[in-house]
Amino acid sequence: MQTQQRALVLCSGGLDSTTLLAQVVERFGKENVVALSVQYGQKHERELASAQAVADYYGVELRQIDVAAIFADSSCSLLSHADADIPHESYDEQLAHAEDAPVVSTYVPFRNGLFLSCAASMALSLECSVLFYGAHHDDWAGDAYPDCSREFVEAMDSAIRLGTADQLHVEAPFVTWSKADIVGEGVRLGVPYELTWSCYEGGDKPCGQCATCIDRARAFEAHGLVDPFCAGKDMK
Repeated sequence: MQTQQRALVLCSGGLDSTTLLAQVVERFGKENVVALSVQYGQKHERELASAQAVADYYGVELRQIDVAAIFADSSCSLLSHADADIPHESYDEQLAHAEDAPVVSTYVPFRNGLFLSCAASMALSLECSVLFYGAHHDDWAGDAYPDCSREFVEAMDSAIRLGTADQLHVEAPFVTWSKADIVGEGVRLGVPYELTWSCYEGGDKPCGQCATCIDRARAFEAHGLVDPFCAGKDMK
């Protein structure tokens, strides 16, 4: 009898990774899924509470690691110790204004490479054979986040397969999807988006103006929907 595969899902508590978690639970069964969230010194620590709420909703174990010390010297605007403000404009607008910058200011240095490496070690220890990562097309279009690209995912998958004697591989099923595509899948799966958090600003309410808030709102609007988190709330 073939042993049921186990999977580890990187879960930030945001829209994309929560939809991915729902998809993986549907595919593997909640008893065969572990979620992993990461504290890396982000301003929006609120997402960690959302990751726990989402894990509780799906009945999966949530592990958490802290790698904030690695980014202590980074000036990335996404980090709590940084002086720079979070840009209140879309990724396209940010890239257009920053002619000499290859990435947006909220790019955390090789963050996703670090996350995947840490997750790979944990996944092996937990006897998981698949590592899931919620990268999607809108984040790497124009190279806003190069560590979300299809080429990056394929390279990391290759490295992890080689480094684990092919015991573990990476899957990023949304890497060619738009955020609107992900919301469509989430609607099918009945994802509790009211539990998720996406805003880059630290606070109790989404700012509605940072790039991820803009992308999230557009994704729901593409389906003629209002974001369940914001429904009935005054976000101003």
